[in-house]
Amino acid sequence: MADKTPKESPAPFATRIDPAKEGLSKEQMNFIRQVELEQWKKKTQKLRGRNVVTGLVIGALVAGIYGYTFYSVSQERIMDEIDDEAKHARIHGPRTGAN
Repeated sequence: MADKTPKESPAPFATRIDPAKEGLSKEQMNFIRQVELEQWKKKTQKLRGRNVVTGLVIGALVAGIYGYTFYSVSQERIMDEIDDEAKHARIHGPRTGAN
């Protein structure tokens, strides 16, 4: 299984530290929290935009299916045709004692 600990970087600005083990001052911890908060805000703005686009696409798809269903049902004349055929058969059919 892959080792989850980050590899040491030769560049001092890219090294990862564990704040719990490093003994950082309050100012350094506050700075880390501020940077993490700003990064989180950037990510949420991107996600919010993607979520809005995804919601609009899904809403358009649902509205399209809904509209198409009503359109296709309104064009469906099967029951009307069956009723017309039954009426025509009653009128023009043979007369017996049963009808």
